[in-house]
Amino acid sequence: MNGPNRCRRCLLREMAGENSYYESVKFYRETLPTKKRTPDDIYEIRLQTCKACASLESGTCMQCGCYVEMRAARLDMHCPCKEAKW
Repeated sequence: MNGPNRCRRCLLREMAGENSYYESVKFYRETLPTKKRTPDDIYEIRLQTCKACASLESGTCMQCGCYVEMRAARLDMHCPCKEAKW
């Protein structure tokens, strides 16, 4: 979304009707090898943490420019904020 209606604290999956990026995120997570994929419960905790962060804007982390759902999907990734939240 652009302008004043921009979705600040939304994840891509919450904007699925407005973009096609979420399908890519789902495919990416589904095809990650199990040993590299964040377990579902931890993945959801990471996403909820990102949703509460002021650096989230339209599914993008404004600290690093990634889609938070992709970063949270990998076990070996971490929050890019100085005070890493996960």
